[in-house]
Amino acid sequence: MTIPNAEAAVLRLLDANLDRAREGLRVAEDWARFGLDRRDLVVGLKDLRQQLGQCHRDAYRQARHSASDGATGLAHPAQQGRVNPRQVVAANCARAQEALRVLEEFGRQPDPELAAVAERCRYRLYDLETQLLANQDRRQQLAQTRLYLISSPVPNLLAVLEQALGAGVRLVQHRAKGLDDLERYREALALRELCAAHGALFIVNDRVDLALAVEADGVHLGQGDLPVAQARRLLGPDRLIGRSTQGIAQLRQAQLEGCDYLGVGPIYATPTKPGREPVGLAYLEQAVAEAQVPFYAIGGLELSNLGPVLAAGSFGVAVVRAVMEAADPGAASRALLETLHG
Repeated sequence: MTIPNAEAAVLRLLDANLDRAREGLRVAEDWARFGLDRRDLVVGLKDLRQQLGQCHRDAYRQARHSASDGATGLAHPAQQGRVNPRQVVAANCARAQEALRVLEEFGRQPDPELAAVAERCRYRLYDLETQLLANQDRRQQLAQTRLYLISSPVPNLLAVLEQALGAGVRLVQHRAKGLDDLERYREALALRELCAAHGALFIVNDRVDLALAVEADGVHLGQGDLPVAQARRLLGPDRLIGRSTQGIAQLRQAQLEGCDYLGVGPIYATPTKPGREPVGLAYLEQAVAEAQVPFYAIGGLELSNLGPVLAAGSFGVAVVRAVMEAADPGAASRALLETLHG
């Protein structure tokens, strides 16, 4: 048996693990694309593959010699035990992570740039894997939901929400101002139970602790609220995190942080956010071009002014007064849903 020299062995090793990492990433990417319909995850995984591809030097490919590799085609019985897509994705994420670690260790001396890229990619893949393997039921429901109702402190709050839910609303945010924590908790708990009875997603505004206390489906964060990374650490991978954005830089940042949906606005002036200048349709058009997750135009929206918003291509709309202060919340909800789905 001929023992290869160390330099040639390292070149072959780097070539093999670059291929292995990119192959594993491609398996995960295709599942994100075809199985989950998660454009945001596709973009993230594709970016990792491209970074590694740029580091795949010709010298590594030229060192390749499959005929002399005794491990070529070597399989393991565990591969036959992958009976569902989740197991396939998990195995290929692990494969890519292991290959990236090999690239870090053996690339430090001959190719420090490759080692650094591999390290960054490995840590990023840990985050992407968590999202790939998370329970997707809430996100799949969100992707079908174009009307987002945000509550306000009106008389007979539960009765108003009952009518809206009965008309078909399937996404509700609890926004409570001026209540102490015990009152907020009791109100949020009652609304969460009501939403659950109708099969609707229930989101808590601002408060991660309250969302956890009432077992909400997620939390909506403003620009001045808890960082998304900390909220995700507390909420876990399965619950939803939304973020308010008032400009394209904020939208891009929210997507990088892994938000599940975005608020885009305020489109028009609204008493719900006094003193905040409306962003108009210009930012909405940017969001249509760049959003990779569901997004909801918000701010002064009602049935009479939805036309330009829908014409601009908005995925969905978020409303407050159009339903919460309507003479007939059920009829108002039905009219909005018909317009959005018509």
